[in-house]
Amino acid sequence: MSWLLLILGVALWWGAHLYKRVAPDKRAMMEDNQAKMMVTGGLVAAVVLMVVGYRAAPFVEIWSPPSFLRHINNLIILIAIYMMSPAPKKGALLNGMRHPMLAGFSLWAIAHLLVNGDLAGIILFGGLLGWSLVTPGIINRAEPDWTPPEAGSIAKDAMFLAASVVLLVVIGFIHGWLGYPVFGSGQ
Repeated sequence: MSWLLLILGVALWWGAHLYKRVAPDKRAMMEDNQAKMMVTGGLVAAVVLMVVGYRAAPFVEIWSPPSFLRHINNLIILIAIYMMSPAPKKGALLNGMRHPMLAGFSLWAIAHLLVNGDLAGIILFGGLLGWSLVTPGIINRAEPDWTPPEAGSIAKDAMFLAASVVLLVVIGFIHGWLGYPVFGSGQ
């Protein structure tokens, strides 16, 4: 049952995010608030299903990640957090990227795949990686015209990088509290 919940959660994540793109006529028939509530409800349900399914799934080792990958994971996660921050719109470094948040999400999923060699981790993070790699192409086809926002300053980039470091530390401690240590030897 845990596997089914995990797979349904990943599928619902895909469906809720891509509903507007794959069924634009049905989406257009809905009121904006109604559509937003439906997508939000779908995403909340997806996260609940993924968390419950992942936590309940038995451990099935596919491969055993070497311990040094934890440090690479933390660096990639820091970059991912920065890319998912307002930095690409407010700073100068990533200003020309059309989908920095999705690229950051892809890095987040890759980083988790590096340190999770179990089947549940591969299903969860691999499924989310697939979504983050497919979505930019779907968006670009639906909305081919795009102009980057006006470039911000390097000072804003530095500010968001500092905030990203703080957020990484907070996320790391929460992971440790939940039983997934990311900074210490843990396992």
